[in-house]
Parts: sequence; structure tokens; C-alpha cells
Amino acid sequence: MSEPTLGISGGIAKKFLITEITPLLALVGLLLGLFAVMVTPREEDPQINVTFANVFIPFPGASAEQVESLVSTPAEQVLSEIEGLEHIYSTSMPGMSVLTVQYKVGQDRTDALVRLYNKVASNQDWLPQNLGVGTPLIKPKGIDDVPIVALTLWTEDDKRGAYELNQVAHAIESELKRVPGSRDIYTIGGPQQIVHVLLDAEKLAGHGISLADLRNALHASNSARDAVSLVNNNEEIQVQAGTFLMDAAEVGELMVGVFDGKPVFLNDVAEVKRTSDSPEAYVTFGTGSAASHKELQAGIHTPAVTIAVAKQPGTNAVDIANSVIDRFEKLRGTFVPEGVNVTVTRNYGETAQAKSEKLIHKLIIETIAVALLIWFALGWREALIVGAAVVITLAVTLFASWAYGFTLNRVSLFALIFSIGILVDDAIVVVENIHRHMQQGGKKLLDVIPVAVDEVGGPTILATFTVIAALLPMAFVSGLMGPYMSPIPINASMGMLISLAVAYVVTPWMTGKMLANVDFSLHHHDNNKLHGFFSRIMSPFLDDKKGSKRRTTLFAVITLLIVLSASLAVFKLVVLKMLPFDNKSEFQVILDMPEGTSLEQTSRVLNEMSEYLGKVNEVTDYQIYAGTAAPINFNGLVRQYYLREGSNIGDIQVNLTDAHGRERQSHEIALDVRPPLQDIAKKYNANVKVVEVPPGPPVMSPIVAEVYGLDYPGQIAVAKQVRGIFEQTQDIVDIDDSVEYPQKRLVVQVDRRKAALLGVSQDAIASAIDTVLRGEDVVFLHGKGIKYAVPIRVEFPVALKDKMDSVLALRVRSQAGELVPMSELVSVQETTREHSIYHKDLLPVVYVTGDMAGTTDSPLYGMFEIFSGIKELSVYDNPINQFFVAQPDDPYLYGMKWDGEWQVTYETFRDMGIAYGVGMILIFLLIVAQFRSYMVPLVIMSPIPLTIIGVMPGHALLGMQFTATSMIGMIALAGIIVRNSILLVDFINEQVRSGMDLKDAVINSSAVRAKPIALTALAAMVGAFFIIDDPIFGGLAVSLIFGILVSTVLTLVLIPLMYYMYARNRLATIMGGAI
Repeated sequence: MSEPTLGISGGIAKKFLITEITPLLALVGLLLGLFAVMVTPREEDPQINVTFANVFIPFPGASAEQVESLVSTPAEQVLSEIEGLEHIYSTSMPGMSVLTVQYKVGQDRTDALVRLYNKVASNQDWLPQNLGVGTPLIKPKGIDDVPIVALTLWTEDDKRGAYELNQVAHAIESELKRVPGSRDIYTIGGPQQIVHVLLDAEKLAGHGISLADLRNALHASNSARDAVSLVNNNEEIQVQAGTFLMDAAEVGELMVGVFDGKPVFLNDVAEVKRTSDSPEAYVTFGTGSAASHKELQAGIHTPAVTIAVAKQPGTNAVDIANSVIDRFEKLRGTFVPEGVNVTVTRNYGETAQAKSEKLIHKLIIETIAVALLIWFALGWREALIVGAAVVITLAVTLFASWAYGFTLNRVSLFALIFSIGILVDDAIVVVENIHRHMQQGGKKLLDVIPVAVDEVGGPTILATFTVIAALLPMAFVSGLMGPYMSPIPINASMGMLISLAVAYVVTPWMTGKMLANVDFSLHHHDNNKLHGFFSRIMSPFLDDKKGSKRRTTLFAVITLLIVLSASLAVFKLVVLKMLPFDNKSEFQVILDMPEGTSLEQTSRVLNEMSEYLGKVNEVTDYQIYAGTAAPINFNGLVRQYYLREGSNIGDIQVNLTDAHGRERQSHEIALDVRPPLQDIAKKYNANVKVVEVPPGPPVMSPIVAEVYGLDYPGQIAVAKQVRGIFEQTQDIVDIDDSVEYPQKRLVVQVDRRKAALLGVSQDAIASAIDTVLRGEDVVFLHGKGIKYAVPIRVEFPVALKDKMDSVLALRVRSQAGELVPMSELVSVQETTREHSIYHKDLLPVVYVTGDMAGTTDSPLYGMFEIFSGIKELSVYDNPINQFFVAQPDDPYLYGMKWDGEWQVTYETFRDMGIAYGVGMILIFLLIVAQFRSYMVPLVIMSPIPLTIIGVMPGHALLGMQFTATSMIGMIALAGIIVRNSILLVDFINEQVRSGMDLKDAVINSSAVRAKPIALTALAAMVGAFFIIDDPIFGGLAVSLIFGILVSTVLTLVLIPLMYYMYARNRLATIMGGAI
């Protein structure tokens, strides 16, 4: 008897079945995986290459409208020409324009910034030279600017305060910078060292000294030059001319003038002292009820400073964080004196390590679970074969993932966990088919293996590529969500290709070794049982008389179930949401006091809030940042919290016990603390938001309404109406807008004519007022051991700064040399500060923001409720047009665009829908190429809608939201279900070609293929079971478990029946009549 002709898959299996290189290839695969685990950088979330840059353009003295028209608008038009921009924003405020350019995700950071610098530099002549606009300052920001470690220094020693802690922190910074891979290291909080020159207006007038005299004296006395060398007696001697001011005593002894023939020293007209600067921010460390989890006592509340440490791109967050903390521990007792305590208030390396270890543990357990499943179904030898195939596939996939540039993060590891269920399919199908062939008896194992592999080779290759065709298009999802989720389709697709190679190279070789001495006749009766089972189920539908009617009834019932399942989302029995909240160990409290609030009052309100937070059972510690921002996270980067500074703003960073050590999730805690914090804020007319770490790409706010229109005052009026609708809508919280609270403002108006007659310039008056109120750093000390420059600052004492009469009593020198009180030359008018003017993509905009905290907990539902309320509003008898995708196209009408989580949801599901459609087309083309028919692919793909019957009720049953990860599960299901259909249809064709009756072939296909299909389905379900408890990827697991369960059961019946109808009608057409 001649050997059967083998195809590609059978030929590959036969080749590697007898070669000695096969085990070496398996060993190389394992070593590559071990290498990848050791060298791949670890982090908690994927690195998203998103680049921001802020461009600061000062315009001193200009109003917000002048800044907008003369600076912001022209600058926006120029910068909008830069290639690769996603958005351009601007904020025009009195005296300053702040522009923000946001590049599209994936733009190379270096190239993007070079384009920005080139554009700014090449347009330096865009404004007249003497207009008064300052030089633009560019500050780039990116994901690597987010600190991975925060060390908070605090002390309960009354003799030490924020200033002393700041000095300790500065000394530590240089030491930590020596850690390889560290990047930006900076300290938040604590005043700097300064030499105060506190002026006395009466003494200045009494000694005939002006501010200009002080400046000149300081400049003249703090100058030095490196002169040329001289030669004396054949020796070259270096000459330095002049010396710098070295300490405060030297500064006080400077002669600043002569009065009545006597020298006037700086000490005569001002108080000179070297001390800490007036605080512009307060940082406080406190402990909560769960402080013991960090080995701290509850009730601590003390001044502090925080050292933030970022890492370089592409480095391992775990290694850097551990090295920084180890380095710091070595500094105790030397750089860190006794009595100064340190608490690690952020360690993203630790969370990344914990997450990766947990997921790798799940990978191992899942692999064992799949092996046990095969053991139960086929035997322990088969289980070892399949388990080895999974391990080798995962190892090589990890190496491929590292080579592609992915890091070990929760998304890439979840991708592998999710993939195990489908990576194991090829090995299961091959092993089960070899097993089935050997049960038939009379054949040698080494002869059976190539034939058995070849029999399933074609459909397995096709099925593998259909799964890839379903998954891979998701890699092209745009926006922040694309690169965030890209490890799932890319890793899974690479894994599928690798698993196919392993199934045809390693699995046959291991099967030949492991099953050489197995008696297969013991299990032959299993197929007979399955045949009888499917015959009883399917025969009524294959009956010539009543079968057609029964099939119609079955399909009608299935269609009804699909419609009912889809309607669960319509009736909110399944809530739609972008991503559910993760269970984090931190959240932030963001406070905005009314503009004009003092730093001390802001600090008092934050302290009151922290007193409440400290009583929450799960709070270990908190850090208060008054007047400045806390160390940013990715959410803060996108929301630009790093720009938050001023006496009226503050943050509280709240740290919780580990997620495994508490019953409540962080989202529940955040919901619980919000009302009490808002009650405190209302007492002070403040706005407070509880901001959680988003589970995916962050946005400005979950619900954002952008108001556009013809004039900015009108936009503000419309925004206030929109805000009213926000406040009336149930469950909408954290409501705010971009319109500042009116702040009192004093305008000093100079009588130009009188000033000119007395020989005093307006610039001299403005400069004098600015100096005494803001303070002027005239020169700097040059003493030993100074790390940060110590300015010599000329200003009024704090007690006199709030008295305008005292300020205007200061005298300026006229051209005639006389000292003239400023009060004689000016008048003071009381007004209010202008509102800042915001632009987005070249259009003026006012923002209204909010969040959803109700039972649905999805901002989309809140947004649509607000949408209905806004439809009732009108401006000048015209409705407010609302837009969901693009900005209003008519700038002369008031309109509104929805942004926030809606925009990300729309773009993500739009792109996923397109990816789903592209996947279906690719699957169709692949099946057409294999079966050379246009109808067969439709039959094979018909079970795809069946997944809805499992997916939606599964989410409703478990009370889970349908999220982006749920959608990923549905897309993956399409490939998995089509894979099963291909195996069934291919086997029916094979049986019919061998002479079997069509009805018998249909029943036999389900009976024979039920086992491998059930095994692959159970393997995928087992894999999904291990991620069902994850807050983010639980939706993916639910989709897979319930979708596979329902669709697999139905597919084993429906696909053979539908193919029977197609083949029967086709045969009837060929024969010219019914059969």
C-alpha cells in the first residue's frame, strides 16, 4: 500500500518527527522565554508615547483680551501648522499666554519637540520688537515625566520645620541622581533660603535713598572679573578683579549712599537677614486610621516635603524604584539626620512588581489547569504534551513581545492569560486527532501522526488565521486607547502563529515519544456514545417531512434570543461604560478655593478635610499640598495638574491600605468620602473633586461640555445655564467650569502729566510697586556650600504689603534728583480681575465639567440626561446646538460639543467596530480561498451573532458593565467560533467525499469534532476564569466564558444543520429537483 500524499502540515510534522533538532528547538524556545522575563522592563501600565508641550509667553501689563488677540491667537495659528498635532489649547490671562500643544499618540517625542522648537524659533519676528511681549519658554511633558517614587520627609521635632526638611531633601537629591536610570528628581514644598532686604519707607526717605540707589549699590558690589594674567619674575600670576557677596552681614554693611556728608549703609534703611523665604506652598504629612499598615502611629499631622523621582524611557520601573529606595536607606544617619522620618508615599515599581508577579502566577496556574483538563479528557500523557506546547508557546511569545518593544505590564500579561485559551487550541486539535486515529486500531503511531496532523492541518491553519484576522485589526485603534490595549491583539496574534508552529513541529515529536506504548482501544466506546447523542438531537431536524418546519422554528427562537439579549443594554440591565474603575490604593482630592483666597485659608480648609479623611478606616496616610500640586500621575499629566499653583488651590494625596487587605474597593471609598468633603467645601464657597486613578487613558473630566459661540461673555452666560442643567441632573457630581471666581483688583493709575512735570517716569513707579510687593531678586550670594542660588531680595515686610497707603508712601527719584512720594502721582481704582480666555483648536471655548456617581456609574448615561435638559435651553430664541463628534461648524451661533469619556468611548468603539468589520471581511476572504465558495463562508460565519446570547445575559447575571474589554472579548469570540465552524464543515466535506450520506456526515461531524471543540472551548473558558476577578479585564472574561459556552453548544447543532440545508439545496439544484 502506497503512502498517502501529505500536505504542508503533514510534511512538516513528518520531517520534525524523526529529527534530533526538534528537542533542541524546544529548549531554545524555553531559553528565549527565560531571557525575555529577565530583561523585559516591568511597569504597571503600558508606556503610551504621548507628548505634550507648554509654551509660556509673557506679556506684562496686558489684559486678557489683549493677550488673546495679540499673542495667543497668532501663536495658535503658527503652531497649528506643526505636523502631527492632535489638539492645540491656549489660556489667555492678564500678563501671560499659556499654549499647550498635544501631539497624536505615537509621535516620536524628539522629532515632535524639534518641530515645535523650530516653529517657535523661526517665528520670533511675528510681533513688533517693542510691543513688550517676552521670549517664549517651552516646557515639554511626557509619560516619563511622571514620578514612579515619592519620598515624603517629615518630622515631629518642634525645632525643625519645612525649611530644615527642604535642606535635607536638596542634599539627598544629588545622591539619588546617581541611581542609573533615574531622571527628574525634585522636591515639593519647603521654602528656599533667601537674604531678605526688608525696606523701611520712612528711613529711606529720611536718608534720601531710593530703590534705584539700592539696586545700583547691590549690582556694583557683587561683581567680579577674571582679568588677564600678569608675569612677575618669570611666574604667571592669575588676577581676579572684585569679589562677590558671601553672606548677609556683607550685604547689610554695603554703603548705598551719602546723606549729610555721612555714609548710609543698607542696614540703616532696611532690615537685612538670611532666612527662609515666605512660603508659597505648604506640604503636610498625616496618618489615618490604618497607619499601622505602614508601621506608623495614627494621628500624625506635621510639616513635610516630598522628593519625586522619575525614570528614563525604556528602563525597568521595578529596578529603578528599588534602587532609589535602597540608596535612600544608605543615606540615613549621614544625609538624613536623626529625627527626620521618611515615608514612601508612592512606589509604582512595587505595584508593577506585585501586579506582574500576580499575573505570572496566574499564567502558571492557568497552564496547569488546562493541562488537568486535557488529563481528564484524554490522559496524563496527552496533558503533558499539551502543557509543554503551551509553555513553549508562551516562552517564545514573551520573547517576541520583548523584541517588538512591549514591556511586562498588566495589559501585556493579561493578553497572555487571555491567549492561553486559544493558544492551546492547535495542540489540542492535533493531539486529539492523533488520539482518535489510534483508537481506530491497526496502525503504527509514527505512521498515524503525519496523516492525523495533515487531516486537521488545513482547517487548523485556516482557523488560526481567522482568529488572527479577528484580533489583529484592533491593533490599529486610534487615540490613547489604541497603544494602551495594543498588547492584546499583537501578543495574541504572535502567540497564535507561534502555537501553530509548535503544534506542527514540537507536538508531533512529543506525541511520538509519549504515546508510543499506549493502548488506545480502551476509549473507543466514547465516540459511539457521542454519535448516539447527536443523532437523537439532530435527526428530528433532518427529517424529510417535518425537518424544514422544525429548523425554521429553531432559527426563529435563536433570532428572538439574540434580539432579547441585545435589548438588555437598551433597558440598562447591562450598563455600557468605557472601562470600570480599578481597585487602586490611592486617590486625590482636588480643591479650588475662590480666586483671591490666601494660602493660609486654603491650608486651613485642606486641614479640615484631612481631619475627616484621617478617620476613614482604610486610609494609611495623606499628604496635603497647599498652593502647589502633588506629584503627578498619568491622569495629572493629561489634565495638566502640574500647572496648578497659586494661593487658592490645593491637593490631598490619599493613600489606602493594599487592595487585598480591605473589603471595600477604592471606588467605593471615593464615593463614600465625596459628600462629606463637599459639605466642608460648601462652607467656604470652594469647589472640591475626588479624583480616582482612571483604569485606562485619562481625560480632562469624565463629562465635559465645550461651549462655543460668537462672543466670550455670551459663551460664559451659556456655560452658566449649562452648569445649571448639570446641577439639576441626578447623580452628577464634581461639577465645575472654567470661569474664575471674581477677584478684587486694584489698578494704580499714574497721572502722566504730573509725573512728567516732576521728571518721574511711569516705568519707575510701576517698577517700585512691583519690587516692594512681589519682591525683586536683585543679585545672589556666592557663599560656600550653596547648591541652589540664594537671592538677595528687596521687598516690603509682609505686614506692610497689605496696606496700599504704606506702599504708595515710598518715594521715587525724579530727574532733578528729588525724592517724590508715589502717592502724589497716582490714584487707585478698585476693579475685578478679568476672566481667563480659553481656546481649543483655534476657537474660544468655555468648559463645564462633571462626573457620574450614581447606580449606573457610567458618565455616558449622565451625559445623555444632561443632553435632554440642554435641548430645552435657548439663546436669543435659538436652541443650543449640541455636537458629539466635531466642533460646531458655525462660529456665529452658540453651540456645544461633548467631550471627556464620551470622546474616548466614541473613538474606541468606532475603531473597534471598524476593526470588527475588517476582521469579518478578512475571515470571509480566508474561508472563500479555502472552500472556493461564496455561500460556505456565510454558513461558517453565521454563529457569530450567537455570541450575543451568551455575552449580554452573562454581564447582566454577574452585574458587570459592558466595557471596551468586553468588546475585545466579543471580537475574539468571532475568530474562536469561526474556528469551530471550520472544523465541522471541513469534516462534513471530508466524510461526504469518502462516500458517506450527507445526513450521516452531518451527525458524524458533530459527534467526532465535539470533543476537540469542547476541549478548546473549555480551555478558553478556563483561561478567562482566571481574569474574571479583575476590575478592568473582568468584562473580557465574562464575554469569553458565557459567549463560548452558549455559542459552542449552539454551534455544534446549528452549523451542521445550516450546512445540511445549503448542501442539500445545492445538490438539488445540480440534479434539477428536490431530494
